Amino acid sequence: MSACVPTRNDPSPRRSRPPRASGAKRPHSPPPGRGRFRVSGADLSASITVFLIAVPMSLGLAVAMDAPLAAGLVSAAIGGIVAGLLGGTPLQVSGPSAGLTVVTAELIQIYGWRTTCAITIGAGLLQILLGSLRAARNALAVSPAIVHGTLAGIGVAIALAQLHIVLGEAPRSSALDNALALPAHVEHFSPAGPLVGALTITLLVLWPRLPGRVGGALRRIPAALAAVFVATAVAAVAAPGIARVDLPSWRSHALPEMPQGPMAALAAAVLTVTLVASLESLLAAVSVDKLAADRAAAPPKPGGKAAAPVKRSDLDRELRAQGVANALSGLAGGLAVSGGAVRSSANVRAGAETRAATVLHGVWVLLAAVLLVTALEWIPLAALAALVMVVGIQMVSFAHIRKVHRHREFLVYGATISGVLLAGVLEGVAIGIVVAVAVALHRLARTRITVTEHDGRYLVTARGQLTFLAVPRLSRVLGRLPQGVHAVVELDGFFMDHAAYETIQDWYAAQTAMGGQIEFTGRSGGRIAEPASAAHSCCRPWTPWRNHHCHDRVHETGPGTTDHTAHTVTPTAPVTVSASAGERQGGHRLLSGLSSFQRTTAPLVREELARLAAEGQRPSQLFLTCADSRLVTSMITASGPGDLFTVRNVGNLVPPPGTGDAGGDDSVAAAIEYAVDVLKVESITVCGHSGCGAMQALLGAAPKTPGTPLWRWLRHGLPSLERMRSKHHSWARIAGRLPADAVEQLCLTNVVQQLEHLRAHESVAHRLAAGTLQLHGMYFHVGEAQAYLLTEGASSGTGPDEVFARVAPGAVWSAAPSSEALHPTADSPVSA
Repeated sequence: MSACVPTRNDPSPRRSRPPRASGAKRPHSPPPGRGRFRVSGADLSASITVFLIAVPMSLGLAVAMDAPLAAGLVSAAIGGIVAGLLGGTPLQVSGPSAGLTVVTAELIQIYGWRTTCAITIGAGLLQILLGSLRAARNALAVSPAIVHGTLAGIGVAIALAQLHIVLGEAPRSSALDNALALPAHVEHFSPAGPLVGALTITLLVLWPRLPGRVGGALRRIPAALAAVFVATAVAAVAAPGIARVDLPSWRSHALPEMPQGPMAALAAAVLTVTLVASLESLLAAVSVDKLAADRAAAPPKPGGKAAAPVKRSDLDRELRAQGVANALSGLAGGLAVSGGAVRSSANVRAGAETRAATVLHGVWVLLAAVLLVTALEWIPLAALAALVMVVGIQMVSFAHIRKVHRHREFLVYGATISGVLLAGVLEGVAIGIVVAVAVALHRLARTRITVTEHDGRYLVTARGQLTFLAVPRLSRVLGRLPQGVHAVVELDGFFMDHAAYETIQDWYAAQTAMGGQIEFTGRSGGRIAEPASAAHSCCRPWTPWRNHHCHDRVHETGPGTTDHTAHTVTPTAPVTVSASAGERQGGHRLLSGLSSFQRTTAPLVREELARLAAEGQRPSQLFLTCADSRLVTSMITASGPGDLFTVRNVGNLVPPPGTGDAGGDDSVAAAIEYAVDVLKVESITVCGHSGCGAMQALLGAAPKTPGTPLWRWLRHGLPSLERMRSKHHSWARIAGRLPADAVEQLCLTNVVQQLEHLRAHESVAHRLAAGTLQLHGMYFHVGEAQAYLLTEGASSGTGPDEVFARVAPGAVWSAAPSSEALHPTADSPVSA
């Protein structure tokens, strides 16, 4: 029996176990204190801030939808309490959906309010079903250009409709009608509404920018509340006859009824509400995750404590919670509910720590709906319309437009906006999907094939992806070449399907049979393998050796025979290893890798290694990096035997001089001394990487057991942790963006700190003073396969920011790397 399997005979005496009342956790008891709803001061403060934003916004959205005003407060209360308690994104605040403004207004106009509530219930039930089927992640597979285009189109429609209310007129049923009717309303309007609306918009824009100490104190009041409050006060004095909020009695509050109308149209309405509300909620949840991660990675304020990390959202749970909230909101006569980016971002920035802030905000809204009816009825409709109009304008994000344009998807974005404005939300999404598919097919089929001839040799260039759509053109071009030709085929694309491969393979076989010489290259001109037999098709360069299935599929069919099912040639004298029951798969893979090296690589490098063996090693640089298995130094530096003197350890740490005493580790110091004084290397590079386990351990993500060899070694990384948290050192930065989280920040800072340790070594200090040695800092992002170098002037303590610049393809190395040296072309800029 395994030692890890507990037996029924527990040798420990019963009296040695902790008593039930001692407070110690018993093996099968729930964690102490779990399940209690705890409210911190930060959560209470954040809930009040979000409540002050949610009340005017909920009323404004109800006005925009031409729904009962009380319905906005009902949905805000249910969204906060129900979705807050059940949701998978603790800091997300749910309430009336801004994205559904146009849809809900159209449904109310067609079916009436009570049937719209029934449609909301149906959408909630469908969301619960989709969440139970784990479809939340699939919803995010929609192209961002379509999502942003949908939200932008809805925002434009909201702004056009609310502009009519500001002018004192009723909005039309569609965005196009609102735009066409606007000139007539501009000619004839009462000045009271536009002036109150202009005042509200002005305060919304200027309030967050109030200068000075007094402005800083006033900025603590949410801009939405301040704008609506000031507009209400001004209207009470200057325009007492202006149209105001009219909250009906709760006794006359309308509840849902059985839907009446064509089943197909009602089903389409339910699907539209489900789609828009779900996408809005899930996108807001992803945004909340990013905001919470940025807050956790930011340094704490003076005298304050660091923000606690927040778990990543459970999107399926969030979708189910949104469904429950929508079903209950429809039953209670409320608007459709979704997660809101405005309310949620305010919640995170206000310092909320748990879902208690979201739930309390819903409680405050519920109390206000019951106790503050008289005060709410003083609010002018023009102020609420202006507030919602600003929200609609903010849904058209210029950052999203720039991003979509950079990825060459502006056509999809524009088509989606046009579809939403001219036809409707669901139709606009469908138009966006059709255009996105058409653009993708166009890109896939757009392949340029050219032929040039020089001195009897031909250059065939294929730019783009080689798919079956390009086969007719490819066959026509290749068929025009003479038989037995000498040609170079340049393949500039990252994909070739089976049809294109067969075409090139057949042409290659025919040409070589007629005495032709065909060479295949990539865009850079480097030679690549010709289309050969399937014998070598399964193993690609830099495939992880544990994934080289061609080794595992070797079937020993006999000496010197070829097994075509295994796609490899069996060695003439195969090595037979007994496979006992306890043999580890790793040993088999290692043996396969060694055998592959002896068969394919050793004949190519034997001559070079023989020269190095005779002459001795003369590496040009010392490369000090982490022992992480994902870091292949020869691959990321394009180096070969004899180029690098490599030192690897956990965390790419350089212990300062003198720390090897009293039982410490001198191995790194010995390697530095040998490389600098004996091998006379010209440079030393300290290379960190993303997702470093040592840095996670230092941050507390892994258990710390003082006294173990691992923790005695990791203590050399504590200065990096202190440097990151110190106010006397600038934070390390990565070009083009901020560090993703605290782990990446520490990985970058650790490189800078270890360079400081390196300078303290006597042999390094002498060579630096003589100007015969250079130090470089490097960071490798594993997931992006992207290298970054520490720029010139960094590592100066309290000097400028430590900036890691992206190494672009074709970058030029200089004596002191800088952003200009690393980026000689305009298409790969560095923004520090």
